[in-house]
Amino acid sequence: MNDGLSQLQTRLKHNFKDASLIERAVTHRSFSADHNERLEFLGDSVLNLAVAHLLYAQLKQLPEGDLSRVRASLVKQETLHQLALKLDISSCLKLGEGELKSGGQRRPSILADALEALIGAVFLDAGYEVAEQLVHGLFQNVEINPSMLAAAKDPKTELQEWLQGRKLQLPQYSVVATSGAAHRQIFDVACDIPELSLSQHGSGPSRRAGEQAAAAAMLEILKVKARG
Repeated sequence: MNDGLSQLQTRLKHNFKDASLIERAVTHRSFSADHNERLEFLGDSVLNLAVAHLLYAQLKQLPEGDLSRVRASLVKQETLHQLALKLDISSCLKLGEGELKSGGQRRPSILADALEALIGAVFLDAGYEVAEQLVHGLFQNVEINPSMLAAAKDPKTELQEWLQGRKLQLPQYSVVATSGAAHRQIFDVACDIPELSLSQHGSGPSRRAGEQAAAAAMLEILKVKARG
């Protein structure tokens, strides 16, 4: 393991038993076929659960819908990007030549995705409790309060609340295709609601952007159906 990754372990306060996990977590798909997207998928779920637990404990008076909105504000790309900068993940990223030339080391979506991949890697290396401690440590200096509700709802949050308000299951998101050069990829994402037999697609320059576009498309369909 090189010095950069050793120092990253120090900043994460976790020494990996399986060094291949941290290596993969900082590897972008433009660099190698053994990249971090599966770890990112896993880390996204761990992050959401850990933040949900944190909010459940800290904001005891907030109802479910408001907690969901605060969580969405905390796990959005902008927040994760800032946390990734504090960890100096960019100094350890493995990117292909084209991505390096286009400034991929500074791209918010790549840094946010790498942070999620690292959370997923810690989860696989040491289990949920250690991964949760990492997440709670990362958010220790992030302001968390009900005033965050004033922020406009993003489509994913709005869709989740729409479904929860009608006692319906939450949507399922999946990347169905990617296109374009490695440093300028477009992600085609499906948003499925099996309970309603509905599926909509959206695309964007990152998985998150694709998910938001798919959620927005789904909301349009649901609102049209609701109007009747």
